[in-house]
Order: sequence, then C-alpha cells, then structure tokens
Amino acid sequence: MDKKKRPSLSKSRFIAGLQCPLRLWYQCYDRKLAAPIPPALQAIFDAGHEVGRLATRRYPGGVLIEEDYLHAADAVRTTAAVLRKSGVPAIYEAALSYDDVLIRADILERPAGESWNLIEVKSSSRVKDVYYWDVAIQYHVLQGTGLKINRAGILHLNNQYVYDGNGLDLDLLFYFCDMTDQVAARQNEISLKLKEMQEMLAGRTAPEIVPSRHCKKPVACEFWDHCTGKLPEFWVYGLSGIREDRLLELMESGVFDIRDVPGSFPLTDLQKRIRTCVINREEYISPFLSGELNDVRFPVHFLDFETVGPAVPRYTGTRPYQVVPFQWSDHILHSDGTLDHHEYLCNSDRDPREEFTETLMASLGHEGSIFIYANYEKRIVKELSEFLPRFEKQLQAVSGRFKDLQEIIKQHYYHPKFYGSFSIKNVLPALLPEMDYKSLKIQEGSQASFEYLRMIDPATPQDEKEKIKNDLLTYCGLDTLAMVRIREALLKQS
Repeated sequence: MDKKKRPSLSKSRFIAGLQCPLRLWYQCYDRKLAAPIPPALQAIFDAGHEVGRLATRRYPGGVLIEEDYLHAADAVRTTAAVLRKSGVPAIYEAALSYDDVLIRADILERPAGESWNLIEVKSSSRVKDVYYWDVAIQYHVLQGTGLKINRAGILHLNNQYVYDGNGLDLDLLFYFCDMTDQVAARQNEISLKLKEMQEMLAGRTAPEIVPSRHCKKPVACEFWDHCTGKLPEFWVYGLSGIREDRLLELMESGVFDIRDVPGSFPLTDLQKRIRTCVINREEYISPFLSGELNDVRFPVHFLDFETVGPAVPRYTGTRPYQVVPFQWSDHILHSDGTLDHHEYLCNSDRDPREEFTETLMASLGHEGSIFIYANYEKRIVKELSEFLPRFEKQLQAVSGRFKDLQEIIKQHYYHPKFYGSFSIKNVLPALLPEMDYKSLKIQEGSQASFEYLRMIDPATPQDEKEKIKNDLLTYCGLDTLAMVRIREALLKQS
C-alpha cells in the first residue's frame, strides 16, 4: 500500500487502536470497508449529543469552537485564540494538537488563574474502564501543548437522580468522577501505546488480527462484517457461550470450523449438541419438547413489550435510563385453533405506564398460559407492580402464568441455522424461512425505542408520525406472531 504520509491520530482513533490495531488501520486507510451506522447506534450517538449539550449548561458563559472535523486546523487556531482570552470561563469542543494527535475536549473549565479542568462528558450512568484511557489521551495532549490541568475526569449521568417534573436539576442529573491521579499515572503508558500505533500505521501492510470477542468490546467494531466475511459458515464463534480462552485456543491451533473441533476438546453439553448438529446437518429434537410446548392452559397468549429508556428522564418520578414500556402485542390462541390479536401503543409524549398496564390486564384476563421470549417481560411486569401498587396482585398473577419459549427451545431443540444464537431473529428464519424481519422498517428493539421517541417528538411531521406508528405496530405484532408460528413448527417436528 502506497502511503505518502502517516495519518494523524485522534482520541477516537486512539481508543479504536486500543481495542484492535486492525480497526485503527481500517479507520485510517480503508474506511469504506465499514458497515453503515445502524439506526440504533445512531440513536445512541444522538442521545450522547443531547447529554453533551445539557452538560455545557453547568458551565455557563463558555465559548463553543464551531469548526467541524473537516476544518481541524481552523478549530485549533480558534481554540488557541480563545485560550488567550482571560475572561473566558469555559470552552466547549476545544481543539488541540500535540504529538501528532488531535483532540476535541468536551469542556475545558477555567476554575481560577491559568489552570483548567478537563471535563469529558459521557451519556453513560457509570464509569467504564475505557474512559480512563479516553481522559488520559486528552490529558497527554493538553499537557503537551503547555496547559496546566487542575482536574481531569468524566461527567456522567447520575442514575440515582429522580426527575420531579419541574425542570431538570443539572447539578443532580450529572456526577463528576475525578480521574486526575489515575490518568496522570498512565502518561508513560500513553506514550508507549502512541508509539506502537504510529509505528504500526507507518508500515506497509495491515496487521493480522483474528476476529474474536475483542471485536465487540468496548464497542461493536464497524469492520466486523468485513473481517468475518470469509470465515466458515459454521465458525467456532457460534459455539454458544464458549469462553474467550477456549475460542482463541481453537483458532490459534487452526480450527475455525465447528465441524473440525476435536471430539476431545472440552465443550459444554449445549456446545456438544451444536457441534453434533452441524456435523450431521440435522436438528436436535428432545423427547420432552412436545410436552413442554403442550403444557399450557387456554387461551394461550403470546406476549411482547417494547420499551424506551431515555438518557435524560422525561416523566415525573423516573431516572436516567429507567425503562418505560410504551407498547405491547398479544396474540391469543384459543382451544378451537382460532387466533386473535390485541395491541397497545402510546402515541403521545406522556408517561404511558398506567394506561399500558390497564389495557394489558384487560387483554390477558385471568386465565391462560402466556408465552414470552426470554425473561424481559417478566422484569417489566415486576417493575410495573412496584410503580402501580393497585395492580400489584394482578401483575404478580400474570407473572406466574409466563412460559419462556426461548428457554424451552434452548433446552429441547437446535437447528444448525441458529448459528449458536437463540435470538428470535435467528430462530424464526431457520424454522420458517418465509418469515423474517428483513422487509420491516423496524427490525429490532433498540430501533423501535428510537423510532418511538421520534414519533412523540413535536417536531416530527404528522405524516411521519403515522408511518412510525404503523411500523411499530407491524414490528411488535410480528414478534408475537413469530412465537405462535415457531411453536406450531416445533410441534409438527416433535
């Protein structure tokens, strides 16, 4: 590869390099290999920007460096000029460059004199390990440019803050975690890691990295599809629950295909089942599958919830990221084989929990088994019973009627096309290829949450609101219909 000039690093590139040198290489030289940003991930970015804007209000009177990443040199010059102004109490998105690394500091606060506080804003409600590196690389650049740093740390959301409905209290909404001592202690390591990354980028070939669990931590790598595209269909990563050390042991010994895993290799019972099914290209059907699926009382309900957990609380009595259910779908199978469908969707910006519960209780009634997929609905029902004491007994009774279809499948059935995952998105097309989510506008739960927030946003045009409403109803309805059809398909095979 012909590279006339080694690319500069940034804070985000440095963090990418810590996760995986190949990810950094692709970010610098082959960005086109990245998958498009999924709507759910973009929603997380948007939430982060909203939190960042709120955070600046804690440090009023500051100056925003407006030049974007395409005009980095201009941003650095503007920042330098603002730093020289003694009356500026804070700078937002300050751009500084040192040691061939460009950073944009979320907030630089001038507490007194010539020193500064470095404040990195995170929309998380807790401090993650990677944040120490995030602040440490910025500390490295700021000190290198000659700035005196008084304090450096993370400003994150306080998940114990309860919104009272009378306006956000920004002093309580945010919590500052002082990392000054920890990031100062990492400066030698920062220099070493920078040197390693810069030497790697000066090379002529991309580093050879085998995809593994590191591709998902601390974030899902945008080059995952590219890096895994040529791996076997039944890659050993699909051995459900396999430990990282054993996964690496297999791949380092040249075993990438599940069919090539030696019989003597230590596997769990489920992993052995997966290996056998893949080798024989056949399904596993437990003799107990039919009994589990038929152990029901009619009418049989198939239930799914959609929820939203805004970073910034919207409703009285809620906390950052508190989960609020806004939609349910209930397909109802009667003893004569007929199927009904009930559904609920809150379509305005208000706390939906009481109406959600009232309508849900009316649909579920007092009789009948209730299939759910995983235990998420059970958790939401428990939280609703705590929030709405008058429904506590009814909700507890509902919880006692739940049957987890995913757990039944995990215990009693396997299809090679599950590829190690028991998500309904994998199970449905394996059993019923004619049914899938690919044609839907909304294809997974986090996207549904994002679209719901768009639907209740006053700025969203009315015709767009209607489209989102229909898309949400279609998506949630398919989740419950999928459970009906999956159970039918499994009963035919058992």
